[in-house]
Amino acid sequence: MLGYAARRLIMLLPVCLGVLVLTFFLLQLIPGDPAVALSGPNAPPEVVEELRVQMGLDKSLPVQFGLYLLRVVRGDLGVSILSRLSVSSEIHRVFGATMELTIASMAWSVPLAVLAGIVSAVTRGSLIDKGMMALALMGVSLPLFWVGLMLIWLLGFQLNWLPISGRGATWTLDGLRHLTLPALTLGANLVGRFSRVTRATVLEVLRQDYIRTARAKGVAERVVLYRHALRNAALPIVTLIGLQFGWLLGGAVVTETVFSWPGMGRHVIKAILAKDYPMAQGIILVMAMLFVLINLGVDLLYAALDPRVKYT
Repeated sequence: MLGYAARRLIMLLPVCLGVLVLTFFLLQLIPGDPAVALSGPNAPPEVVEELRVQMGLDKSLPVQFGLYLLRVVRGDLGVSILSRLSVSSEIHRVFGATMELTIASMAWSVPLAVLAGIVSAVTRGSLIDKGMMALALMGVSLPLFWVGLMLIWLLGFQLNWLPISGRGATWTLDGLRHLTLPALTLGANLVGRFSRVTRATVLEVLRQDYIRTARAKGVAERVVLYRHALRNAALPIVTLIGLQFGWLLGGAVVTETVFSWPGMGRHVIKAILAKDYPMAQGIILVMAMLFVLINLGVDLLYAALDPRVKYT
């Protein structure tokens, strides 16, 4: 397993290089000049040119990329054009907010979705099954921004129960109140995804011969379901959890924007709109690395869930 993990970590290098290349050159296609955005539209041309020289924008794109790649290899993600602070420190500042939102969203949505999927599978074809799958389809289909706006209108304005924007102090009641609406919005989509996958996977396992054998031997249905069926149905569910966790850490841009949540997704949008190339490149690189590492962790977890999985 250690050899497999080492090979996967080595594969992270070409992935990061590809992300760097694509991000760097695609950002250059955005209309506008960072120097003009920083100095203002009415700044004298000599001031704009001086800023371009200071930021290295007067050099050719291959030279700019080469210099940027050398800095990244040394662990230096550069300096934000807007804040003039290091990109690493800015990412460290906003990473906690995204992690907090991600964990809160999955903490309520995954258990609920797995339970709903199991109930739907056990009651296949009943009104309960049809009703739960209709709600799941609705959760997957409704746009996140619409769900967020409806929750703001109902729980924020009409009932005045919860704050509608910003982030309170972590681990406080005020912080939990600010976290509730974004976590509900982001988790609504996850409930639909996880419940549908759980239902399909459990139904597939319940058709297997060893399940019929256990039932024929008189094993209690509860034992058949939770000890035999769920463990074998866990791999697809764990895979989806890992992928979705990586996606959520990647920003959940819409949710963070709707609720003015100060996370990485909202920060990268602000950086792109402001032509803050170092900040945008740094956040996207960190997102890609996190996604790959989470997938590696999920792959290694397979062996703990299924002894038949071997790594060579």
